[in-house]
Amino acid sequence: MSAVLSPLQAPGFWSRAMRHRSFVVGAVLTALLLAAALLSYLWTPWAPLEMDMANKLQGPSASHWLGTDAFGRDVASLLLVGARASILVGVIAVGIGLVAGTALGLLAAARRGWVEEAIMRLADFSLAFPAILSAIMLTAVFGPGIVNAIVAIGIYNIPMFARIARGSAKAVWAREYVTAARACGKGAWAITFQHVLPNISAALIVQSTIRFAIAILAEAALSYLGLGTQPPQPSWGRMLSEAQTLMFQQPLLAVFPGLAIALAVLGLNMLGDGLRDLLDPRLARAR
Repeated sequence: MSAVLSPLQAPGFWSRAMRHRSFVVGAVLTALLLAAALLSYLWTPWAPLEMDMANKLQGPSASHWLGTDAFGRDVASLLLVGARASILVGVIAVGIGLVAGTALGLLAAARRGWVEEAIMRLADFSLAFPAILSAIMLTAVFGPGIVNAIVAIGIYNIPMFARIARGSAKAVWAREYVTAARACGKGAWAITFQHVLPNISAALIVQSTIRFAIAILAEAALSYLGLGTQPPQPSWGRMLSEAQTLMFQQPLLAVFPGLAIALAVLGLNMLGDGLRDLLDPRLARAR
């Protein structure tokens, strides 16, 4: 039997969470990001791709709450729909890294020897290239597009999760209850899934929120460079790219997508910090 409950089912978790400022603020900002993406499927102030050249570069008004861009499209509608791309890239890219990286990390911790050495050296080699640079290289080779951007960001996440999983798993393998399980005749994989994985899930959850924020930044950067989400699909990064030539005509065009990216990343980072404090028994404290 695992030595710990599921992290989110730990006694008193939610009462402590509601008193943790970083967790609460991060959860609210993250919920707003998710709500914006979901709302865009049901309603937007205007059709996001509808152009009205007669009303281009308008400031905020009763008709267009955040103004219009160079093609007369409603900025508020573009922001709502653009949240979809950020969440899509974040969820799938982090999912790729979480599943593949955790599997490799658990394998390295369970097998040790040359298997562990090979996995860790491959991870070290992958980490020699920054996330954005790796994504740019892959999308430049295989072509621009949201699918290639997701794959590129996901591949970079794999060694990050592998290192986290391997380090956390090795600490669990040294615990007394794992030694007892081995003495009872349990195999390496039974111990891994019954004891090791449940005990490292807290670290993986925290890392996922942090990598989600980095994935949003990477998608925005790739779209800004024309390698990520392609027209006509709205993207916060491409909105920034289109606004840079219009800074003196309508500076708010750069402010709104930039603010959306900043708030999304801030929310996820604060959520990750809050979860780290709440799920790590060495850092958890009543608030």
